[in-house]
Amino acid sequence: MTHSSPTPPLADRIRPKTLDEVIGQRHLIGKGKPLSRAVERGAVHSMIFWGPPGVGKTTLARIVATQTGRKFVQLSAVSASKDDIRKIVEGVKAARTRDLFSSPDDDNSAADGVVLFLDEIHRFNKAQQDFLLPYVEDGTLTLIGATTENPSFEVNSALLSRSQVFTLEALSADDMREVILRGAAALDITVEGEAIDFLANYANGDARLSLNLLDATHGLYPEPVLALVHMREALQSKHIRYDKAGEEHFNTVSAYIKSMRASQIDAALYYLARMVSSGEDPLFIARRMVIFASEDIGMAQPTALVVANEVFKACEVIGYPECQINLAHGTVYLASAAKDRSSYEAYFRALEDVEKHGNLPIPLKIRNAPTGFMKQLGYGEDYALYDEESYLPDELKKRTYYQKS
Repeated sequence: MTHSSPTPPLADRIRPKTLDEVIGQRHLIGKGKPLSRAVERGAVHSMIFWGPPGVGKTTLARIVATQTGRKFVQLSAVSASKDDIRKIVEGVKAARTRDLFSSPDDDNSAADGVVLFLDEIHRFNKAQQDFLLPYVEDGTLTLIGATTENPSFEVNSALLSRSQVFTLEALSADDMREVILRGAAALDITVEGEAIDFLANYANGDARLSLNLLDATHGLYPEPVLALVHMREALQSKHIRYDKAGEEHFNTVSAYIKSMRASQIDAALYYLARMVSSGEDPLFIARRMVIFASEDIGMAQPTALVVANEVFKACEVIGYPECQINLAHGTVYLASAAKDRSSYEAYFRALEDVEKHGNLPIPLKIRNAPTGFMKQLGYGEDYALYDEESYLPDELKKRTYYQKS
């Protein structure tokens, strides 16, 4: 009895082989852009690919190796050890030794150099990264590290200084549609427009995620045409009920904000948990917290803005799953804080007058007077640090915008 090999995932089956086939990242691989120029010239040095999941970090690393004639070796920092690195280094040294005695026709690609692709390099601890350093320095290995975390925080400064950092962007909606259509062509099926839009939105810039769902849906429904209902049936998860472009998304965010505004801590935590559980971008939630800190808490507890900003930074640096703890901390703080919308309301009252009256003349005494001529015109004259007269334009001198709670 023979056993057929499992079919590779769709994302692997349609993985681009050249830079021209890659979708997205035109700021790096477009004509004359830095990564394409490096590949064309064969001047590839160690580098770090920093970007969200499913945007092509592994694919680009493979292409860099292939198009520059280097052997490609892939490790995951989650499971790799120093011994794994040591074996690769020994292999390169052995290949170089053989190269001294081999004929030009022998296949000895490792002697020409090895690209070590280290996925999730941020998972390597300091000692492991230090172990890599001498082999990167002497050219034994050309390191391409991939990370979803900010490399300035997660990669040793010595290793970082010897690597060029390339920032990859989440794929746009148009990029995602192109990925999905390419996957559909490989499956020899048609995907309806609504289903394509749903897939693109669900994947949120992650090509691999969209292709996995497309592949799984086709496995369950081997139809020549896949519709939105097929996608929803295949997914059968909480993500369907939390379409990031749909009504439930806005309902949940609204409930979260209103719960904090009403100082209902339990309700705010519940709606936060719903957003986190459904895969909401933590930075989206943190942005809402920063806005809330000034809009709803304001002068009642000015430190709320500091806390909200620190939560945002924590989410930016740490990411899921750990940053959900920071979001919970910030949510409880903001929901517990006293509320005061006076600065928010005062600003918009002032904005109404700006829009109604335009640029009214600024009183002469508070104008800047950098030249003698301006002083002669009265600019800055009679200015006093403590002045009881309003500095508002003459037409608005009796206005009061800020009304302290």
